[in-house]
Amino acid sequence: MSNASWDRSRCSVAGTLAVVGEKWSLLVLREAFLGVRRFADFQRQLGAPKAVLTDRLGTLVEQGILRRVPYQAEGERQRHEYRLTAKGLDLYPTLVALMQWGDRYLADDGVPPLSLEHRDCGSPVHLGLVCDEGHELTGARDVHAVPRSTAVTSG
Repeated sequence: MSNASWDRSRCSVAGTLAVVGEKWSLLVLREAFLGVRRFADFQRQLGAPKAVLTDRLGTLVEQGILRRVPYQAEGERQRHEYRLTAKGLDLYPTLVALMQWGDRYLADDGVPPLSLEHRDCGSPVHLGLVCDEGHELTGARDVHAVPRSTAVTSG
């Protein structure tokens, strides 16, 4: 594929990064996948400045990745929890891929700080590339990028 053969202004990678590509957004998502739901808990786990965390949570809600759900502890004012939507849950493989890369290249002494295990059998979880025919791919050299035409053809 030549460099000029596709419209980079419509790049899905760039579009995704525009939504979740900021450090605090990805860390908020990590915590959400680990079960954190409340603002104070996000702030405690992340150490993010309140204004930054408020902004990132707002953006993730605006983008439909998280949803705000009201709750009220007895004797307190109503507050909101942040829960992953289906759109947010679909980002899980992205975070697992980033984690696997970090485990491989950044883990001290080769020991990852966290492991992922299949809830049903306890086996380690990892991501892989697989084509629709079920072939496992080793990486980018096994993939050919094909630009998609945006022109509509009539019959």
